[in-house]
Amino acid sequence: MRKIVHNTDASRYECDLGGDIAVIDYIEMGDGVVAFVHTGVPAQYEGQGIASELTRAALQDCRERGVKVRPACSFAAGYVRRHPEWEDLLG
Repeated sequence: MRKIVHNTDASRYECDLGGDIAVIDYIEMGDGVVAFVHTGVPAQYEGQGIASELTRAALQDCRERGVKVRPACSFAAGYVRRHPEWEDLLG
């Protein structure tokens, strides 16, 4: 498992890949809801499960903070569809 940090100043979750960074950007929607609006992994790292790790870590952090999630980007939406254990976070 890679180290993933919540960069609140940039409104994103980040995974440092040794010079490159993979991210999930979000927007605070208010009323305890965040929208995941973009998942980005540098091309040379695609297919290694990094976006899934980022999404899982971001969802877990939201669960621990009591925040609901609106998966607005296609990757996050697909991840939640494939992993129904996160459906309780949808808001």
